[in-house]
Amino acid sequence: MSEDRDVPLLELRDVGKDYGSVIALDGITTSVRAGEVTCVLGDNGAGKSTLIKILSGVHRPDRGAVLLDGQPVSFGAPREALDAGIATVYQDLAMIPLMAIWRNFFLGAEPTRGRGPFRRFDARQARETTRRALRDMGIDIRDPDQPVGTLSGGERQSVAIARAVHFGARVLILDEPTSALGVKQAGVVLRYVAQARDRGVGVVLITHNPHHAYPVGDRFLLLNRGRSLGSFAKNEVDRDELTRLMAGGAELDQLAHELGRPSS
Repeated sequence: MSEDRDVPLLELRDVGKDYGSVIALDGITTSVRAGEVTCVLGDNGAGKSTLIKILSGVHRPDRGAVLLDGQPVSFGAPREALDAGIATVYQDLAMIPLMAIWRNFFLGAEPTRGRGPFRRFDARQARETTRRALRDMGIDIRDPDQPVGTLSGGERQSVAIARAVHFGARVLILDEPTSALGVKQAGVVLRYVAQARDRGVGVVLITHNPHHAYPVGDRFLLLNRGRSLGSFAKNEVDRDELTRLMAGGAELDQLAHELGRPSS
């Protein structure tokens, strides 16, 4: 682990990825630092999903470099990225709705007790650890025995975030966590994104909504058809400019002109 605070946890340098003749990403450069949120913004087809797959170890880039603690890395599988401390929370959350919260929390990483043929799932430890981990993140769940399917969308996202932080994520990638949520529930999720950030996690927030990104973001990468429209620190761009760039800038101005009523 790097001790130099100037070295990002995770960095992309001129990363590119092709699918046959289709250029999915080209020349993408950005960084993710401990205790900061890097927001990746773009509409459908901008390249956000491909970027997630590269960061999470699903695909290797065809060009450029991915660096972890300043050292080049090449993940061959998502498990390798996870072992390196890079956790990804997808929109489907990889949760089983009919299972209790605590069972979902430890899905695939169940604590056990006993040895050999007498080893069994330690349900009591799982319940207590889940309750404590959620409480430490400021998440108020009424009963960890209730099925995950009874939670609101925002609550399910918050449990997924707490689970990733508990299992040692240094970089947390969130794939459109607020896309299907109302205003209040989106606010709940953003609050826990800030909680993860304040615990020293480097967060990558993938979104198409600049109004969700700007309040929590420290850095902003804008994508359009696989290419970067710019990478900005928060003091380099305000919300209105971010929205304008996201909407297409000059293209939006031209559309507004075309749609305007002719003067009489």
